[in-house]
Amino acid sequence: MQRAMRLLERVAEHEYGAPAKQLARETGLALPTAYHLLRTLVHEGYLRREKGLFFLGEAAERLSSREAQQKRRSTVVDALARWRDAIGVPVYYAVYRDGEIEVMCVSDTPGNPAVEEWADFRETAHAHAIGQCLLSQLDEEARRDHLDRYPVRPVTPYTVRDGNALMKRLESMRRMAPVVERQEYALGTVCAAIPITVGTTAATMAISLPLQQADRLLPAAQRLQDEVGRLLGSLAISISI
Repeated sequence: MQRAMRLLERVAEHEYGAPAKQLARETGLALPTAYHLLRTLVHEGYLRREKGLFFLGEAAERLSSREAQQKRRSTVVDALARWRDAIGVPVYYAVYRDGEIEVMCVSDTPGNPAVEEWADFRETAHAHAIGQCLLSQLDEEARRDHLDRYPVRPVTPYTVRDGNALMKRLESMRRMAPVVERQEYALGTVCAAIPITVGTTAATMAISLPLQQADRLLPAAQRLQDEVGRLLGSLAISISI
C-alpha cells in the first residue's frame, strides 16, 4: 500500500505524465515491482496510461477532490469555533444554493447554545436573520421565486406580516450591513447575520443571543464581520463544503 501511494504521489507531480522507468527510479522501486503496481493502479482506475506515460485516473481525482473538500470544511469549522469562543456566541454558516437555504455549520457550546430549529430553516427564510440575509443578496426575480415556493407565514407574533413587507425590507437593506432579527423566528432570541458573497453564490455568517442580551447583538455582529473580513481570503471558504 505504501509503495502504491508513493507511485501515486510521484505521478501527481508530473502534469504531463511519466514513464514507468522514471517512476521506478524516483520511488526507489525495482522496475518489475513498479510495473506490477502501476498495472494494478491502472486497473483500479487510480491511474491511466497513454502512449507509455502514466497520469492520474478518475478514481484518484475523485479522492483528491473529497480530501480537499474535507480540508476546506475542517478549516471553516475551526474558524467558527475560534469566533464562537472569542465572541462568546453561537456562530452559524449558511449558503443559498440551488434555490434552497442550507445551514452548513453551527458552532455552539452548552453555555451558549444555538437556536433550536423548531421550524424548518429552508421554509422560513423570511423569519430568521440567516434567511433574510441570503435573500437580500439575490435579485428580485430569485427572491420572488423563493417566496412563491415558501410563502411568508407567521412563525411568531413578531414575524414579518406578508411577502410585500418582506420585499420592501430586503430592498432597503444596506449591502454589507448586518441583518438583524428580533424574536421573528424564536421567542426570546435575537439574531444577526452578515452577508458574504463568494463568486456568484450568496453566503452568510450569523450569531444568536438570548433576548436579555440584545444589547450585545450589534457589537458582536460587527466583531464577527471584522474577523471574517480579515480571514476570508486565507480561509477561501468553499461554497461546496
